[in-house]
Amino acid sequence: MNGVLPDSEIRRLIESGVIAAEPRIIPEQIQPASLDLRLGDTAYRLRASFLAGKGNRIADRLADLQMHQMDLSSGAVLERGCVYLVPLMERLRLPAGLTAVANAKSSTGRLDLLTRLVSDDGTEFDRLPEGYDGPLYAEICPRSFSVLVRPGMRLNQLRLRRGQAVLSDTELRELNAREPLTGDKALIDQGLGFSVDLRPGQGDLVGYRARPHSGVIDLDRIGEYPSAEFWDELRSSEGRLILDPGAFYILVSRESVAIPADYAAEMAPYLAMVGEFRVHYAGFFDPGFGIGSTGAGARGVLEVRCHEAPFVLEHGQVVGRLVYERMAARPERLYGAGIKSNYQGQGLKLAKQFR
Repeated sequence: MNGVLPDSEIRRLIESGVIAAEPRIIPEQIQPASLDLRLGDTAYRLRASFLAGKGNRIADRLADLQMHQMDLSSGAVLERGCVYLVPLMERLRLPAGLTAVANAKSSTGRLDLLTRLVSDDGTEFDRLPEGYDGPLYAEICPRSFSVLVRPGMRLNQLRLRRGQAVLSDTELRELNAREPLTGDKALIDQGLGFSVDLRPGQGDLVGYRARPHSGVIDLDRIGEYPSAEFWDELRSSEGRLILDPGAFYILVSRESVAIPADYAAEMAPYLAMVGEFRVHYAGFFDPGFGIGSTGAGARGVLEVRCHEAPFVLEHGQVVGRLVYERMAARPERLYGAGIKSNYQGQGLKLAKQFR
């Protein structure tokens, strides 16, 4: 059946050698609808981001673009504003009919840690065509905070797809009628639209802005860092926020959304013309997100960066959309059920490293 491959099929691909790794893949890497990818033991500081291009290998391009090589085995700092390339432990041999797409993990996006998959013969980031046979690399650019990384850390994830899986707007409306996807009136336009919440039900805290001169974050330290040392709280009583050019914000959607068990979703921008900002679309939403014991849905955390000019963001302004896809089969485990899911039932929430 066409669709996004669930955990059971990912395991079969590992057993058959379609997905290989050294050292071997561990069970914790397999998510309901994706596979976490692990950093290898070397990083290359680059002069600039690049794609291999048709007919080229990443390894052949490195000689011209690398500045120096770093050993990650004892931990190393990736500095803010710099570009790095890290060979991953996993490699792929995709058969005909199977494609793959990558995305940053939730905590990676909330740290403003730009992480993209690159590959041999590649002409775009985060996309692998059927028949791809080769190594995988992560391009990493810390944009707000310097980070300490080690081999085996999982900053991005891979979703595998067989055939066409994206729901049309008509199919999405039918799904919403059967299994409500949001507690609010659904805005369906090339996906399920969502807006920003700048009038919280309690208090006046509407979000956070990254502080420009903070310390290093060790990604393994969960709940370690006081949020006030890295983030400024943003408060508003009038339902609006002026975004500063170049600044990075954590906000939250007004709508609660749900991903039924037979579907997966991906965050995408709404329209480029709506303003001088973008909502990061580093985020896969797994089957079961927002379902939980109550079925009430969970709000989506928005990673926002303003562009060239200051921009007034208003409460209820549509800023993004969720693109829904069919699963090829129902996963054995759902998000938030039997697996560690840091953001199930979330509201406005920073990355798991902060307290």
